[in-house]
Amino acid sequence: MPVLLARSTRRRLAGAVTTVLAVTLGATALTAPAYAAPLAAGTTADAIPAADPDPITDPIAYPAGSRLVGAGVSGFLTTTNDNVTTFRRYTDGSGQAYDGAVYLRSTATTDFLVFRGSRTITQRNLRTSGVLDVAVGTLPGDAKWAGAAADAVFTTVTTEAGTVLRKHVDDVTTVTVTGLPADASMVMVTPATPEHAKVSFTQNGLGKGGLLDLATGVFTPGAAGIRGQVVSATHLAWMTDSATDLGPRVFVADRATGTVVEAPVPAGPSLGNLQVGLVGDWVLWGQKGGMHFTQPNVHHAITAYNVTTKATVKVLDHAYEFTSAPDGSLYARGGLVGQGEGMYRVAATGDGSLKTVRVAATGEPTEVVSTGTPSVPPAALDLDRVNGFTFRWTLSRDVRIPKLVVRHVRTGKTYEMTGGPGTRTPAFAWVDNNWDESAPNGDYTWKLTGEAANGIGPVFIAEGAFKVVRKAQPHDFDDNGSFDLLHRDSSGRLWRTDTFYRPIDEQRGLNETGAKTYLGSGWGVYDRIEAAGNLGGTQVGDLLARDKSGVLWLYQGKGTGNFAARVQVGGGWQAYDKITAGSDLTGDGRVDAVATDRSGGLWLYPGTGSATKPFLPRKKIGTGWGVHNDITAVGNIAGGAAGDLVARDKDGVLWLYLGKGDGTFAPRTRIGGGWNAFGPLIATGDADGDGRPDLLGPTRDYQSPRLYRSTGDWKVPFRTGENAYLNEAAGGASDLVF
Repeated sequence: MPVLLARSTRRRLAGAVTTVLAVTLGATALTAPAYAAPLAAGTTADAIPAADPDPITDPIAYPAGSRLVGAGVSGFLTTTNDNVTTFRRYTDGSGQAYDGAVYLRSTATTDFLVFRGSRTITQRNLRTSGVLDVAVGTLPGDAKWAGAAADAVFTTVTTEAGTVLRKHVDDVTTVTVTGLPADASMVMVTPATPEHAKVSFTQNGLGKGGLLDLATGVFTPGAAGIRGQVVSATHLAWMTDSATDLGPRVFVADRATGTVVEAPVPAGPSLGNLQVGLVGDWVLWGQKGGMHFTQPNVHHAITAYNVTTKATVKVLDHAYEFTSAPDGSLYARGGLVGQGEGMYRVAATGDGSLKTVRVAATGEPTEVVSTGTPSVPPAALDLDRVNGFTFRWTLSRDVRIPKLVVRHVRTGKTYEMTGGPGTRTPAFAWVDNNWDESAPNGDYTWKLTGEAANGIGPVFIAEGAFKVVRKAQPHDFDDNGSFDLLHRDSSGRLWRTDTFYRPIDEQRGLNETGAKTYLGSGWGVYDRIEAAGNLGGTQVGDLLARDKSGVLWLYQGKGTGNFAARVQVGGGWQAYDKITAGSDLTGDGRVDAVATDRSGGLWLYPGTGSATKPFLPRKKIGTGWGVHNDITAVGNIAGGAAGDLVARDKDGVLWLYLGKGDGTFAPRTRIGGGWNAFGPLIATGDADGDGRPDLLGPTRDYQSPRLYRSTGDWKVPFRTGENAYLNEAAGGASDLVF
């Protein structure tokens, strides 16, 4: 077993490595190691190698979940976790599966499969179909399996003189390897190049090794303790690290001169499984199996460094394993963003660069992708019907802290939600009333981002758009579907407070979303202000204001919570003591207004939908209305043909007038008493989101208002009053709340 070299500093380690390499390679002179340094001018740290000028457009299939354990002249070997090993041809992917221990070994021209049995080692020549059988056993004196390389199978026997390593080749007399220490144990032979094999063994409790010349059968000891040693025809490479280092270090030695170069591996934990490979003048390194990690790592990407030109390039985004081929190329089971998972061949070109070609594909993406049909909002999301939407995705692998940003286009307001530390199925509940203000109507965009949990590949991005729609609400001035409360203070300043309805823990009620919003001053000139619903043809509510000379003005809602400049829409309105608007009383889909004169006459002003001329000529539709001290157009609260009115008499009795749809009303129905505890009643529109308009009863001191939710039943049109928490809107006794 290899043992790490002890050292206290990098400089001491480099000196030790130089010494042992001199012994290993037999060089007469060694140059000083070149330590990691900035890249040479013109090199690119993270560039993907240039595309293959003759790429494989239709790669063969690679079995997903299988490990790459060998690459030969004509095909490659994979194995599964249940020990099924398969040889496949590069040409068409065809091949054969085998149970048990199987190895692929190659010369420069021929592939061999080696089958390791308990009694016999069988080598099969895939070009000639020739077979070599080598007997092994478990008894003392029997030959023991020691490995295979190129066209040879190796066994060891224990004699009185010690351990003997033997090389078996078909139709050739068995050769005894020379140079191996007699006290070597646990001898193992593995491929290095078509001409050499690596030999590792234990001697006196220490892991040692070296190179075996396959032609002569001569073993040359190498440097002990160099972990992860890789050999090519021209170079030797290895990796070292320890707890005292800032990360792994990769060294490359020229086999002809002994010159040692250190590759510029960035600092960072290797987690003990950095893999190293060689292709021509390039040394490659990267975290083994980075795709399975749950955290990013600087070494997940497979990086190549040219010891001659000092160029550094990224070859793959990750790799599970490397295996060298007999032609000096390197095969890697890994992935590249944009091309996907599979087996890649990395080979040197004649111009000093590398060429990376996908030879076999699993059909899986390397980057994170959506693997199913995501659950995203429809083009039009009706928040009168639902309370929001839950976004859901199924991804190809985990992302770290996914984030969904939903943005309202007109206002720029954003809703940002984040997920957990790692998930493959991010889900976000975007709720209209998220214990805050309601979402505005109109166009939205959404964008999901999620960094791959292991950092491999780009950030996953999905984005789209939708529109929030609702029915227009008479008391909604900021176009978010919720009831807005307006109030004028004693200084003539106008304020707006948005609300939301919260049913929770058996305590239900209307709540303010936040601080009141200042809308403007100078409103003290009016003696009557009414929230009038959509009189002017927009999707938001408007205001009617009467000045002290009886001129009526329309303030059209802009959807921002404030109003456009006023437009004069009538005169002589001082004749009326009560005015209300907001219901469609005629059944034509347009908001109408009604007013009572001081003699008790009731007048209908049919709406036109025009902001410049919102009413048709008035029609008298009733008498005797002088008994009431308040009338309120509440919309269709009782399930009839059109909008309704409620009226409170001077004794505090509340009466319902069901609209018949022609601008008139059915006979009144008593629906409650004690309503003289409230000031002017306010038609909120649909305050609780159940699709029916509701009624707010502000107390005369505005400290304990009550919300009355409608039932849709004309006999009992309102539920029991609920708390309304409206501290911001509560003013002095002289304030006007509407």
